[in-house]
Amino acid sequence: MTFNVKKELQSFLSEDIGKGDISSSLLSKKKISARIISREKGVVAGVKFAKEIFNLKGCKVRILKKDGQKVNPNQSIMVISGDARQILTCERTALNLLTRMSGIATLTNNFVAKIPNKKTKLYATRKTAPGLRYFDKEAVKIGGGEKHRLRLDEMVMIKDNHIAVSKSLLNLIKKAKRKYKKIEVEVENNSDAMLAAKEGATIIMLDNFSPTQIKKTIRNLKIKKLRYKVKLEASGGITLKNISQYARTGVDMISLGSITNSVKGIDMSLEI
Repeated sequence: MTFNVKKELQSFLSEDIGKGDISSSLLSKKKISARIISREKGVVAGVKFAKEIFNLKGCKVRILKKDGQKVNPNQSIMVISGDARQILTCERTALNLLTRMSGIATLTNNFVAKIPNKKTKLYATRKTAPGLRYFDKEAVKIGGGEKHRLRLDEMVMIKDNHIAVSKSLLNLIKKAKRKYKKIEVEVENNSDAMLAAKEGATIIMLDNFSPTQIKKTIRNLKIKKLRYKVKLEASGGITLKNISQYARTGVDMISLGSITNSVKGIDMSLEI
């Protein structure tokens, strides 16, 4: 499925406008210039999408801060010029996306900065806002993280509820291997991690394992000469305070839902 960014942005704008911006229609036609300004420090993300939103209504945009660049309080991110009515019509939609994406990129960047090695990568999950997954994941990438799977059809991921229904992790892995090359398995204990590795899982998610438990599992995998065959992902209970500990265990991946599902947007405003 091809994702049509322009069509999606148009739908965001249409959702906000409804039958028409009756407040801005009170204004006479007038050319103006406006700026989007950050009110706090952060990593900017979503600039190209905000620009496209204004472009959809015939406004011109000059970008001052590109995606991935850091911004300080009271710094301008972009300058918009055009019909005042059209700029004000686009204002909230552009700001909503820009502030959310920048919040995600900033939080992601804060987590990445706490990882003390280059081997361990930070990944987003599918815990995103409905309708915003593409943009949420783009923001994670801009902030220095990785996207992981975007949709359910991209990769097999056998989770706890799949196992609860099937009653057999082994059977699920064997079924998956008949059709798919890449398989991720979520496990909650060391024995299931060993089973998943032995049966050919590509990625093993160690769900709510402590750093000590992860180290033990890695030792056991090395003893059985299985460690080199799989990627290990730590997930659950990971915060800015303990992410360094998790990274030092030797896992390949750390996945976080918090960077997309409970993020605070960066404070920005449009000033004429």
